[in-house]
Amino acid sequence: MAQKIISQIIALIVKAQNIASKIGIQNLLQPGLVKEMIISEILGHELITSKRDADARDRENTALQYEYLSCYEGGTGQLDRMFKAPSDKRSESLRRITRNHRIYLAIFYKKKPLTVKVIYEIQPAVLLQETERQLDRSSNEISHVGFSEDWARTHGSIVYKDENYD
Repeated sequence: MAQKIISQIIALIVKAQNIASKIGIQNLLQPGLVKEMIISEILGHELITSKRDADARDRENTALQYEYLSCYEGGTGQLDRMFKAPSDKRSESLRRITRNHRIYLAIFYKKKPLTVKVIYEIQPAVLLQETERQLDRSSNEISHVGFSEDWARTHGSIVYKDENYD
């Protein structure tokens, strides 16, 4: 029984990858990509699928870029591999924030992992300040910096809520 279900899942993923290839998505299972697709669909943004660029852009004004962070309820949205030092690497890391018009933190339900509970919009300058605070406090040259839903609730604004959100 389980093997039959696994085979069905594989067949569906292969079909989804074939569809994704038609629009230039070469690796549908790239970490975070499916969630970025879900977020961009909700927010009406154009998805950017290349790994090193912003996650999305405005459909009307493509110069406006967006970064998406996501986590499950109770978790933290993270920017991975942020450099504290040397200064040139730190500046390059921080550019992942400053290149964006807005940053979004999407909270997904734990029990429905592809359903968004709420999305917070955060000004890049606000996220930058918190990122620098965390980097300055870190004892490592390379760190992951995290942003909880509580932090986003205080420093951002809700732009989307699931109809079942309490």
